[in-house]
Amino acid sequence: MELMSIGKFAKKVGVNVVTLRRMEKKGELLPAHVSSGGTRYYSIEQLSYFGKATNTNKLVIGYCRVSTPSQKDDLVNQVNNVKSYMIAKGYQFEIITDIGSGINYKKKGLKQLINKINNREISKVVILYKDRLVRFGYELIEYMCEINGIELEIIDHSEKSKEEELTDDLIQIITVFANRLYGQRSKKTKKLIDEVKNNDNSN
Repeated sequence: MELMSIGKFAKKVGVNVVTLRRMEKKGELLPAHVSSGGTRYYSIEQLSYFGKATNTNKLVIGYCRVSTPSQKDDLVNQVNNVKSYMIAKGYQFEIITDIGSGINYKKKGLKQLINKINNREISKVVILYKDRLVRFGYELIEYMCEINGIELEIIDHSEKSKEEELTDDLIQIITVFANRLYGQRSKKTKKLIDEVKNNDNSN
């Protein structure tokens, strides 16, 4: 029987620890196990008391992304690495892939993943490294997973994006703000973007 601490259980079901202790006193929901030191533990099965389905039979989603079509070989390698990891873990899984910038939140695959998280259709999301999910706003998606009882699992915490990808994302950010300040066809916008590109090429 898989057990979790009272704090973790409280987060999964959306109540606070005080509420769980009050329910225990009333005999409404007793801990599955109490340690000799008085630490309370609850079981996965007890999630159903709050209408929270257990994740035992739900799929794991492996999410893989590259920034541009020219990186398709990198995407294949990323998919193979994520697949090998999940097979070794014994997960029942599906793979969602995306080709697009890490600051583009309208990508088809990312929207599909967020819908699955929001609908609690999956038990876990596996990514090769952190910024394969999004460049900015990772913590928001992490929080969405947390409140829906879904684990976000990163395979490699040391991997970093290629400098080329970081530059492309930076150019996109500058373009958006420059367009708002000066207008899309402004010479200032074009000059600012060209300067970023030239500085990158000179390094």
